[in-house]
Amino acid sequence: MCYSEDYNKKIEVIKTITDDQIKTPNSIPLGIYIQEAEELYHWCQDDKDKLTSKGLDWKAVEDLPVRCGALREAESKWHRAKFLRREAENIWVLELSKGYDLRNEIAHHFYYAFQDDTSLLRKVKNFLEGTTHAEMIQCLNNLSVLGRDNQELLRKIGFDFTLLDLAAQKSDEFSTKKADASFDREDYLEAKKIRHQAFTHLKEAVDLVRGYGRYVFWKDAARFKGYRSKHLRKKRMRWKRSNESGPEPVTTDI
Repeated sequence: MCYSEDYNKKIEVIKTITDDQIKTPNSIPLGIYIQEAEELYHWCQDDKDKLTSKGLDWKAVEDLPVRCGALREAESKWHRAKFLRREAENIWVLELSKGYDLRNEIAHHFYYAFQDDTSLLRKVKNFLEGTTHAEMIQCLNNLSVLGRDNQELLRKIGFDFTLLDLAAQKSDEFSTKKADASFDREDYLEAKKIRHQAFTHLKEAVDLVRGYGRYVFWKDAARFKGYRSKHLRKKRMRWKRSNESGPEPVTTDI
């Protein structure tokens, strides 16, 4: 079964995991965690009788490969969503300077055309007082509207009225591009949440199997080691070698 099939098989269950239940893989790279879960599946096969005799529901073990596949697919979708947002951000950043240049150019013409009307000058000044990108986007549209309302004054200085259409157009385009580049874009947030939910779903089964394994084989070091995270064990050993004194940091054997 390919990862997308695992994902489709599990997605409805994954989505039922509530926000307060979600766990994140902060102490271990996700790829390593999935690999360890797959290794756990193979490791515990020889211990089936001993584990089930102590109450482990073997369905949790049988479900590990599907949960791993679903998480791999969710991780891929999350990476794609991050890539698309980053690409949109790059485009947005490149367009920003063009927006400010257009705003400043139109304002320059307006200041000259409206020099004898303090009310209009005050409006232009107010439009330009905004310091955020969102205010720049709104300013472009405001200038476009103001220019259309005062065409006679602009004609006297030979103003290029296509700039007003361009300002309105760019205001609309920039608004969309800014939204596409946002960390709050819907597809980005959804992919991120599902990735965390899929991790939580896998962790639930891994914790259950490891818990039973450590309980059953607490006196059997050879079998016990297969129910702990090798990555976190190595991490603790590296820390001890580099910090021979002082308290050991708290880590969770996930």
